[in-house]
Amino acid sequence: MPARTGQQFVEGLRKQPRDVWIAGGRVDDVVTHPAFQNVVRSIAALYDLQHDPARRDEMTYVSPSSGERVGLSFLPPRTRDDLVRVRRMMKIWSDYSGGMLGRSPDYLNRAVMAFAAAADYCGENDPRFAQNVRRYYDLVRERDLCLTHTLINPQANRSVGPAGQPDPQLAASVVRESDRGIVITGARMLATLPISDEIMVFPSTLLRGQDEDRPYAFAFAIPCGTPGLRFLCRETFDPTGTAFDYPLSSRFEEMDAVVIFDDVLVPWERVFLRGDVERANKAFSATGAVAHMAHQVVTKNIAKTEFILGLASLMVDAIAIEQFQHVQGKIAEIIYYLEAMKAFARASEADAAIDRWGVMTPAWPPLDAARNMFTWMYPRMIEILQLLGASGMMARPTKADLDSELRPLIDKYFQAARMPAAERIRLFRLAWDVALSSFGTRQVIYERFFFGDPVRMQMATFGSYDRQPCVDRVREFLAREAEAEEAPATTPASKG
Repeated sequence: MPARTGQQFVEGLRKQPRDVWIAGGRVDDVVTHPAFQNVVRSIAALYDLQHDPARRDEMTYVSPSSGERVGLSFLPPRTRDDLVRVRRMMKIWSDYSGGMLGRSPDYLNRAVMAFAAAADYCGENDPRFAQNVRRYYDLVRERDLCLTHTLINPQANRSVGPAGQPDPQLAASVVRESDRGIVITGARMLATLPISDEIMVFPSTLLRGQDEDRPYAFAFAIPCGTPGLRFLCRETFDPTGTAFDYPLSSRFEEMDAVVIFDDVLVPWERVFLRGDVERANKAFSATGAVAHMAHQVVTKNIAKTEFILGLASLMVDAIAIEQFQHVQGKIAEIIYYLEAMKAFARASEADAAIDRWGVMTPAWPPLDAARNMFTWMYPRMIEILQLLGASGMMARPTKADLDSELRPLIDKYFQAARMPAAERIRLFRLAWDVALSSFGTRQVIYERFFFGDPVRMQMATFGSYDRQPCVDRVREFLAREAEAEEAPATTPASKG
């Protein structure tokens, strides 16, 4: 099968029922359930973009195995131009949602590509695993599957590892093995987009390297309809209203779920890592997967920041506040954030290098800086929207109000300096959905913790960044000054 259409994505969901629960009830069909139907349509629209004749070469490439055109987000980059090409494809998908779909399929497509290129890393754990990873990449690419993933153990007692919990099977672990595969019991957080075709259960990077952690060290991928696999979702942030009233919530509510494994059999051919704590902890960095995933994330961040800048600028223009210095300063601040993200992306591509697996991998330091800085940039941009909108965020009648006998009053009292009432209301409802709705506040916490605990991330940067050249330069400077102080003063030649 070549790159899928949206309809083929929807049909794939219908063919694979899964055990999804929300609000105390089991979901019969995610395609039609009110909590999922709208995001299903949005993901389907992304797949349809691959079939725009004008964008064929931007969105797809020819598969080396089937000769069919497949999604460009699966491309293993060999040159810097390949990285740019992939970024442009990912930007088209990100622009569709204004960056609000953080788990669009390209995010994990980049991870699967990197793991497959570095399959020998998994093969060092078990020779079978290298071929497993390669076959899985081919499967996902050729069938254009949509993936979710889960990384983190449940938040119970954070002071001890998974084996130290009152119930050692609280966190997902291998409870037994057989000729057929491994059996997993326990839970994992946090699977976003449970309407995916498959789930990748990546190795946790927080294991402490002790023998007792070996049952928790694994990586595998299975269909979301696998027996014993259950998704327990939070309440939906899609109020099932109109796109006028909830322009983002009604389209891009991805949903988050805790994944519960109840004696789930993972066939050996789907296992990528098993029992090697150190290898599991280092898998993302050693394979280059984290760099390619971060490349997608920075692309998404650019789209999201552009969306916020455009929204803020429209608000400023609508109510004619551009003459105020503090307003200009706030818009300028968003511009700085945008240009920083764009510079990080370009620097990562300009400084990219072929890794040990033969893949052109974007430079890590600018991507690491980008992903860490966005954890505070995005909440600040949301604060700026709140400050610009002020009480106007609350003055937002619904579509039903506009269609009622109150329309003449609304047209009079809700107009803006440069925008009629209906347009102003639509604009400010969008701003509210970004900055104040449950959907919008979820986006804030999502960006704060996109890659995990920001403090741990900063600690990782502190430990891994090569600061020695900078230290050496300062030492050389100090030594040069010391030499100047110790040198004998020269006596000026006398004039005779």
